[in-house]
Amino acid sequence: MKPVNGPDGARAAWREELEAADSTSMGRVPDNRRQAVVKLLWISIWMLYLGAPLDDLVHGGHGAVVVVPASLGLAGFVIAYLALVFLRTNTEEQERWVHWVLGVLAVLALVTSATLGKPWLVLFVYVSVVCGAVLPSTWSRWLIPATTGALALVGSFVDTAGDLFPALLIPCLLGGFAMVGIRHLVQTMRALREARETVAQLAATEERLRLARDLHDLLGHSLSLITLKSELAGRMLPDRPEDAAQQVADIEKVSRQALVDVREAVSGYRRPTLATELAGARIALAAAGIVAEFPVELPPTAAAPADGPTPPSLAPDTESALAWALREAITNVIRHSGATRCVIALAERSDGGAGTFVLTVTDNGHGPADGPGGPGNGLSGLEERLLLAGGGLSTGPAAPGGFTLSASVPRRSPVVTLPPLA
Repeated sequence: MKPVNGPDGARAAWREELEAADSTSMGRVPDNRRQAVVKLLWISIWMLYLGAPLDDLVHGGHGAVVVVPASLGLAGFVIAYLALVFLRTNTEEQERWVHWVLGVLAVLALVTSATLGKPWLVLFVYVSVVCGAVLPSTWSRWLIPATTGALALVGSFVDTAGDLFPALLIPCLLGGFAMVGIRHLVQTMRALREARETVAQLAATEERLRLARDLHDLLGHSLSLITLKSELAGRMLPDRPEDAAQQVADIEKVSRQALVDVREAVSGYRRPTLATELAGARIALAAAGIVAEFPVELPPTAAAPADGPTPPSLAPDTESALAWALREAITNVIRHSGATRCVIALAERSDGGAGTFVLTVTDNGHGPADGPGGPGNGLSGLEERLLLAGGGLSTGPAAPGGFTLSASVPRRSPVVTLPPLA
């Protein structure tokens, strides 16, 4: 498959492969003239076995009274056979006229064989084949042996020499059941095409959801910080122009970084780091007037360096999931909590030998909102992201007051070591 970019690109690539496969698929009504000609040629090959009835019409010594209706009956038989095989092969639900036409084919085969002799016994083979081609297996598994039995019964009367009659029994029986097998094969191919189309749609949907989560997380955090610093700059003017200019410079840096982040997210290459998000959290919380605390619990096997605590080693996927969780949590603290203090803790717990990293963000604000809308898009997207990483998300009120967000992700390898938090 060709490499693709974006959700629509993935779906387009799947469609190209499906169209390529459909161009040579069997068991479907032709979509264009080329497919119709190819299918008609394949069907026409088996019309060569009608040479015996045609030879009987020409050299059988029958009079015009017999030749004319027999010719019309044979022509009608061929047209009806082609109509069923060409248009109704492997159709799930058959219309009522299909059963009537199939009955007419059986009657023509019976009447012509009984009246004109053994050259016409070959028509029963075509009846058996069309039964396997157009009828579901619950019907064809009984009608094919019944058609073979009718061939044997009529042949025992008209084929006194016994030279043609035995050669038709096996083709009649096996030809019908061979078409049943082909019918099942084509139905499986159709189900596979539908499944691949479904997979393409799901892949496109998942890609859109990922992009929506990334853009929400990126822009929500950056725009909140830009809004906060803009308000600060407005309050500093005109009394503190130098401090206001510093805030404007910070706004420019944040906006430029947000633009870079959006471009990287759209390209699908962005993997946020926990160290970067921790540094950004310090700046954002300080600008909002919120005291930030960073106690970090080390795993039992880790040793703290001399210059201060260091967060445990994290796998890239684990670090990325926790970084997104931290960004969303800090954004909510700044925008919605009204808090004056925020505690960010990172710890590792042992779950039956498999390590799990837990990031907890707790504030002393007014707690969770009581509105009926439920969690916002940010928390919903964050929960989906953590579930994809094998983790989970829990939120709730903190004691004695405030709000707590806890994100857990299992350890994975290879690992990367983060720089110190402080």
